[in-house]
Amino acid sequence: MRTEPIFRGVATALITPLCESGIDFDAFGRVIDWQIEQGINALVIAGTTGEGSTLTDEEHREAIRFSVERTAGRVPIIAGTGSNDTAYAIDLSRYACEAGADALLVVTPYYNKATQKGLITMYTAIADASTKPLILYNVPSRTGVGIEPSTYLALADHPNIAAIKEANGNISKIVETAALVGDKLDIYSGNDDQVVPILSVGGQGVISVLSNIMPAQTVEMCDRWFRGDAAGAAALQKEYLPLMNALFSEVNPIPVKAAMAAMGWCENYVRLPLTPMEEDHWQKLRALMAAQGLL
Repeated sequence: MRTEPIFRGVATALITPLCESGIDFDAFGRVIDWQIEQGINALVIAGTTGEGSTLTDEEHREAIRFSVERTAGRVPIIAGTGSNDTAYAIDLSRYACEAGADALLVVTPYYNKATQKGLITMYTAIADASTKPLILYNVPSRTGVGIEPSTYLALADHPNIAAIKEANGNISKIVETAALVGDKLDIYSGNDDQVVPILSVGGQGVISVLSNIMPAQTVEMCDRWFRGDAAGAAALQKEYLPLMNALFSEVNPIPVKAAMAAMGWCENYVRLPLTPMEEDHWQKLRALMAAQGLL
């Protein structure tokens, strides 16, 4: 039984501010500081929202190193180190551990996918090589392969496998997983629109896209739940749902990058194959942001 989660509440799946020449580290530092000032509980670096799949190897490592140094222990840093090449994932995970990351977020292999036996073997190999805890990241809509509840159970006793970021969208499967793994693995929502439902079956919080633009408000949603105010948490879940949906009206992180740019945090720059947000989608997102006082 694990006594301390990697974090409790909200970890922002942080954007990586980019420009034509690479990572804008000045903007990156300002965003990190603002997130912490707003009360965020942890930061995920170079994950899906951070465009980890199109960062060069050098940029990926620099983003992790910079975030650890800038944060200076104020909140946990969770480094995205997953890959469809297990050897590369192991190498990047070792680097993140040495650079001072507090945990690793490891996505299922995309494109080449894997059997459930392959997932168990892959995650065991990465966990064996790591000195920090792993969060297993299940997002079958993006990778083409999902982690079954029985596979979580098979991995749950590894000392370096600590938690799950569950973005399969299937609440029944998530409840089944919670029932199987019990206190062996912490569960985090990987979808902003399912935070309170997952908290209700014992989840520890969310790895959030919404909290890029609304860190304090997203933290408050979880805090209400942890204070015993289930109705208050549910009210915020429902209030923010249209904005959550708008942030996924195009492939993440296209909308949240546009939103952060409009708030003055970064350039509206995403790398191909991602492209800037379509105007009709942006106008809808902009109106919802304005209604929340973000613009």
